Amino acid sequence: MTPSHAAVSAAAAAEHGFLSPTGVEITFLLIGLVTFGAALVSVTTRQLVHAALWLVVALGGLAVEYLLLTAEFIAWMQVLIYVGSVVVLLLFGLMLTKAPIGRSPDADSGNRWAALLVAVAAAAALVWVVVDAFRTTWIDLDGPAAGSTRVTGAGLFQNWVLPFEALSVLLLAALVGAIVLSRRAKAADAAQQARAGGAAQQARAARDGQRPAEEGKH
Repeated sequence: MTPSHAAVSAAAAAEHGFLSPTGVEITFLLIGLVTFGAALVSVTTRQLVHAALWLVVALGGLAVEYLLLTAEFIAWMQVLIYVGSVVVLLLFGLMLTKAPIGRSPDADSGNRWAALLVAVAAAAALVWVVVDAFRTTWIDLDGPAAGSTRVTGAGLFQNWVLPFEALSVLLLAALVGAIVLSRRAKAADAAQQARAGGAAQQARAARDGQRPAEEGKH
């Protein structure tokens, strides 16, 4: 951090505090509460389609948070990649696997308390890491931008290109898995219909065979 940026950060820290929030900070807090609520509903609802739609709200709220932090590039990447790709992929998977539209008993698990414990521990670890790393860092929202799209893109595709490509492979594997599951379901339905049709033909043949015998007796 250059001396000028350090001076700006110190001035921003001295001007604003926790007891005198600005309008941007209040908006950031409100959007954060909405995002948290949407994420909570997304993992607790028993309707799979509703879970995917609430996930859209949660990811969109994160994009708004990035905009409030003057990180426009990250905000639009959040919208394009997560809202525009990941959620659409989830919806395609739900449609291809013929997921139930209403409540699904299979969407509930008996390990709810274990999952809650793991989620709380992971959230606490993330909060501790972020607070410890940026304890003395302040962002002057009214000042000039500290970064640029060029610097962010260069860092993303130079230092983080492997996780970026791994995410692409993961999404492709999820799409292929949804297609395979849908084909298996269609094959099982076709086999069941064939068995039902064969049983119906046998029943009709048995009835047709009984009619001439009854007519011969009469």
